[in-house]
Amino acid sequence: MPDTPADVLIVGAGPTGLTLAVDLARRGRAVRIVDRSPAHPRTSRAKGPNPRSLEILADLGVVDEVRAAGSAPLPMRVYRDHRPVSDTDPWAEATPAPAAHYDRPWLIAQWRLEEILRARLAGYGVHVELGREVVGLTEGPDGQHMAVAFGEGPAERARYVVGCDGAHSSVRKLLGIPFDGTTAEDQVMVTGDVELAGGVLDRGRWHQWFDEDGAVMLCPIPGTRTGWWFQAGPERDGAGRPLPPSVDGFRRLLTRHTGLPGRHLARAELLSTYRVNVRMVDRYRAGPVLLAGDAAHVHAIAGGLGMNTGIQDAFNLGWKLGQVLAGHADAALLDTYEEERLPVAAWTLDLASDRLRATLEAIREPGGSLASAMTEETTGLGIGYRWSTLTAPKPDPATPPRPGTEQRGALPGDRAPDAPCQNAATGGPTRLHRTLAGPHTTVLGLGPESAAFLREVAVAYGNAGIRTCRVYAPHEDRGTPPPGSLVDHQGHAAAAYATALVVVRPDHHVGAVASADDPAPVREYLRRLYGAPGTVDVTRQG
Repeated sequence: MPDTPADVLIVGAGPTGLTLAVDLARRGRAVRIVDRSPAHPRTSRAKGPNPRSLEILADLGVVDEVRAAGSAPLPMRVYRDHRPVSDTDPWAEATPAPAAHYDRPWLIAQWRLEEILRARLAGYGVHVELGREVVGLTEGPDGQHMAVAFGEGPAERARYVVGCDGAHSSVRKLLGIPFDGTTAEDQVMVTGDVELAGGVLDRGRWHQWFDEDGAVMLCPIPGTRTGWWFQAGPERDGAGRPLPPSVDGFRRLLTRHTGLPGRHLARAELLSTYRVNVRMVDRYRAGPVLLAGDAAHVHAIAGGLGMNTGIQDAFNLGWKLGQVLAGHADAALLDTYEEERLPVAAWTLDLASDRLRATLEAIREPGGSLASAMTEETTGLGIGYRWSTLTAPKPDPATPPRPGTEQRGALPGDRAPDAPCQNAATGGPTRLHRTLAGPHTTVLGLGPESAAFLREVAVAYGNAGIRTCRVYAPHEDRGTPPPGSLVDHQGHAAAAYATALVVVRPDHHVGAVASADDPAPVREYLRRLYGAPGTVDVTRQG
């Protein structure tokens, strides 16, 4: 067993585990990530990040590469009896808003997204360790580390272990945490990656054939010349039981529902059978072991929420582990991970099930499509944590924000709205989220009365991972603005943040708000996350 334990051992190298690994590695934590697979998968699976996940990928520094490797969501062409009956684009009216730069999800094969995240992680000197299946978890004799046993190779030690290893999670099973819920045996779909002969179908459309007795859906895989996602209702035997997927079966389904000759399907791989499972854990943490992503929750495929919820789990957890490992916060901070994300998981299960019902109803009618699965809620932009103990002061959670729109006075727990701004020093265009990006907490100051408190924070916490940002009104006298200051030249920041002092957590959620003449809530909030400040009283120095 190595003498030097990892800070965090991540089990599972899908998008959830990789997001967490990148976030921890950029914080300088000793992170390791293992996966039971002998090789990196090439499965397409999830179709891509939603707008909230794109914000996270932007923070991690990979969104430009993700967008270049993928494509915007495609219009949907719907067929009935082999003939096209409608074209619909659920994102036709979407436009970037001041509060939300990303207005639509993005199509990218999951293997390609993982490849991009692995490359980013490698830039920090961390590589995925393949062929390492976790078979045992025990608390070490020092009481400070977990001993992790593998099917092959030496055991390891880590201060924290995070199971990101999917619906069949070994970590969850070793902890004995129930995975309660239901499996809908009658809601079955066969899926795979296929190649179609060139020119058979327009690659600028997501083609969907819905008949009384089944369906076939074909979506082009970005970055490939002839690759498509194939989804269909399964073939069934004489007793009505679904047959396992096969290349020949896919060809028969193609001909039956689309009218295209089966020979046009040249190859099919990564075949699988999908059943609607709606399950979740009753807790995310067992001491120094935590769960994230599909290891903690699975739900209906409608709305594309699975991978995205996992990425957002990881982003919530990463900064909290970082604070604890750096010695800034007590381990009790990790309790807020479960407090905040467990209700989100329950809400997501309900939302996905609701969207599935709406979609199954829509496709019974000619022209109905998978567009029924997409709503403002599936963007992820409206998710917040107003109920969390990690808010100051605690707001009324009864009126959640509208996703993707400006709101006056973002409240503690809400996602921090973006806003177009100008760099105060150069006048160049920028956005508020660019200032928020990175592994730090940000204290925003709006109005001249906020300046003294920002100076206090900079002196007391400048070396502890807190950034201050003065946001000037358009005609406010700036003098020599502090580095990193912004000009709210169109007033969108003032519309979104109605208080003078705002703490934005590293995961882009508002933590605390206060007026400039009573900054106590912000001061106490920073003390909770970063410990006692220095003794210099900058406010008395003018």
